[in-house]
Parts: sequence; C-alpha cells; structure tokens
Amino acid sequence: MIDFDSLSPDAPAIILLCSSVGTDRSAGTARPLGPRTWAKLAEGLRRQSFRGPRDLVGLSADEIDRSLGVGVEEATRYFSLLARGGQLAFEIDRLRSRGIWVLTIADDAYPTRLADRLGVDAPPVLFGSGDASALDRGGIAIVGSREADDAAVAFTERLASAAARGGTPVVSGGARGIDVSAMRAALAAGGTVIGVLPEGVERRLRDADTRVAVASGQVVLVSPYQPVAPFSAGAAMGRNKLIYALADVAVVVSSATGSGGTWTGALEAIKGGWVPVLIRDGEDVPDGNRALIQKGGSSLPTKGFVAETVSVADLLGFASVREQSVAETSAPYEQQALFDE
Repeated sequence: MIDFDSLSPDAPAIILLCSSVGTDRSAGTARPLGPRTWAKLAEGLRRQSFRGPRDLVGLSADEIDRSLGVGVEEATRYFSLLARGGQLAFEIDRLRSRGIWVLTIADDAYPTRLADRLGVDAPPVLFGSGDASALDRGGIAIVGSREADDAAVAFTERLASAAARGGTPVVSGGARGIDVSAMRAALAAGGTVIGVLPEGVERRLRDADTRVAVASGQVVLVSPYQPVAPFSAGAAMGRNKLIYALADVAVVVSSATGSGGTWTGALEAIKGGWVPVLIRDGEDVPDGNRALIQKGGSSLPTKGFVAETVSVADLLGFASVREQSVAETSAPYEQQALFDE
C-alpha cells in the first residue's frame, strides 16, 4: 500500500488539477486536465521557476494568469480545480480505507516505464490497489477481442498459464473476452497479474474474488480513471496504451480489421514503438491479425505452441529485427524531474 505521507509535495495539486476526485458534481467544477494539457502546464511552471503546481494553490485566477500567461479562461479553470482541497482530503481518506492508493507523475513510486514510453501521453494521476511496485516489473501483455472464438481463448489460456509457470507477470485490460481469459488462467496457474482497468478501481473491488486476489498479492489493479468511473468504450480505448507500456512484450491474440479497441491499441503500440508487438498467426486467426502483421507487428505462429513455460525472452525471439530494437532502447522523458523538492 502506498503511504500517502510519502507522496510528492506536488501530489495534492496534481490530483486536484488532473482528476475529478472529490468533485461536487452539482457545483459545476471545471473539467480536469488531460495528460497533454498537464504536460504543457508543467512545462510552463518550470519555465517560470515555480517549484511545482503546489505554488498555484491559493493564487487567484488573475494571479495565475499573470504568472503563466495562459489566459483568463484557462487560469479560471486551474483556480476552480485547485479550490476543492478540503473535499480532496476527505475523499483520499475514504479511498485509503478501501485499500485504494493514488500516485502522481511527480512521485517516486510512479512507474517509470509509463513516463519513459508515453511521454506527454503518460497519465498524470493513477489509482490502484495492490502492490504498486509491481507496475515497474514488466511482463507479457495479452490482449484481444471481447468476442473471441474458442481457438483464441484456448491459445490465450495456454500462453497465460505458461507465463505464470515461468514466473512472468501477465498484463491485461480486465475486459471480458481475451483479457479476462488471460487473467484467470494466469491466476489459476499461480501467477501474478497486472490489471489495467477501463473503469474505476473501486468498482472492480466490489467483486469479492477480486478483493481476495488483490489481498493475496497475486493481482495489482491500476486505472487512470477516478475510482468510481463506469466502463465506457472511450475509457477502454484510452487505457490501451498503458497495457502495452507496462509490459516488456505484447501478444495480440485476436483482432478485428480496421476498427475496435484491440485494432486501434495494437496499431498505436506498433507505431509508438513502446514494446515489441507479436500477433497470433495461423490458419484459424481472424483477418485483423494478418492485417496487423502487415502493419508492422511480428508473427507469432500458433502451430505446435505447447510450451510448459514462457518468458519475455522466449517471445522476443519471435520479434522482427525492428521490434527487437524496441526492447533494447527507450527515450527517457523528464517529466518526473521537472520539480525540485
């Protein structure tokens, strides 16, 4: 569990600016900042020699505008978001009582692979439950369609079980279909799972089995969305990049062609070069899989795939030369070093 007292001095201000935690919806609070808007503000604060967003707390909208030159409308937005500090304190205490932690991009415990790989698209605030340090251990991402066929599910279960037996975490998205099949198979084989949720963590923890798995240390849940946020297709699309960025290698089991969350997320990961992306290949795979291979993913043949254990290194052996180079290099991002303590 994260010790809230160990968070960065800027953490409360970042949570206020970049999440809707503690929001009184009836009061019409301003829309929180997204990752790119946050990154732009963080850069402006650095240029003006602010210690961090904590220095904005207590300033009027006019003072914020004069300091940063962001315009009255944007300065008013910042002021409105920062003005709910009292509500935030109560909400953080409530979340802690439910075993939910919060991390910001200014905190030492924030997973460095997200900041390194996603840059300005790294979520400034994460909510989670379980061992947060597991988020930087890597693993094998297993993703695919919510409407997968029996062959895809069977392959998923073999792969996730083999990863678990080899001591490699499985990273997946917590949605029905391939995601849930991978997570259940890994847990059944005694492995560990990182679940990147398309909804709020608090909602998922309402399930008793999930709470037990988290308490046992087998599962860590993480989400960039407020703890009570409902599932939405947009949220699922938005969290896809986190699944890839938290892994060392990704396997796409089943994808439609040209649309859908799996297709979009895989294509984004291939273009972004975050991790090598392997695509299940064989006679019975959907057309979307073959199309993703044409788009730059690496073929992962399914014929004869009966390995007892599977490691990241094993899968990297199937990656193309280009994909292998992705695993060996990363462009560091300096967002975590923007502010001095």
